[in-house]
Amino acid sequence: MKIRKAVITAAGPSQRSLPLQTLIDRDGVEKPVLRIIVEEALRAGVEEIAIVVSPGDEIAYARVAGDHAGRLRFVPQSEPLGYGHAVLCARNFVGQDPFLHLVGDHLYISRAEKGCAEQLVEVAEAQACAVSAVQATRENLLPHYGAAGGQRVAGSQDLYRIDTVIEKPTPTEAEQRLVVPGLRAGHYLCFFGMHVLTPTVMDFLGPRVSLSAALAELARREQYLALERANRRYDIGVRYGLLTAQLALALSGRDRDEVLSQLVELLAIA
Repeated sequence: MKIRKAVITAAGPSQRSLPLQTLIDRDGVEKPVLRIIVEEALRAGVEEIAIVVSPGDEIAYARVAGDHAGRLRFVPQSEPLGYGHAVLCARNFVGQDPFLHLVGDHLYISRAEKGCAEQLVEVAEAQACAVSAVQATRENLLPHYGAAGGQRVAGSQDLYRIDTVIEKPTPTEAEQRLVVPGLRAGHYLCFFGMHVLTPTVMDFLGPRVSLSAALAELARREQYLALERANRRYDIGVRYGLLTAQLALALSGRDRDEVLSQLVELLAIA
């Protein structure tokens, strides 16, 4: 199984302007968020990228994509019918191929030499099935994420076979249905905002159908795994999200010492 396509969703009413924001990347280069996300996908070996946008946003997105614009195909979501429907809008682009899926309001930072998407794609190709990136997350953060339950794959420290998916579960739901043997008490496998999916998932999507609901059905129909890695995801759509993402990029890049020095000065006068 080779992953050559990616779908980035960016049509949500609260999401549309975020990929157009400019940050300084890990190499100290000023870039729009969209270009950082696109380069994350390209680094994983993706060749074609569909971006699901609100109609009329195509020109602005193509402009900030810069040299990568020729690799992009813009897919309009004519009505704001939800996240799952946004993914479904890319059905013709996906065809019968597996695809990498990322969201346009998250940035991803790897603690390894390989990028987050690159790690995920590598595992999905080796396992020849759908794989979602997950992170062990405290139960007080469950209202912000979809979460998965299952069993650790024998002989692996970071792969899980998913059997249950719930969108933003309550702590009670999580305790009853999402406990994963081996995780710390009060921690659950929450989605990282990055997936490799098979085209089968499109059969379960529709208007107002959440992606989590479709993933729950996917888990019942075919092998579906979760990959846990010590990477970081940053939601730029929350309060101070852009600031936090910028600091994370800077502190993981070449200008780390300079940024730390400036932070110390700020803290000294705060």
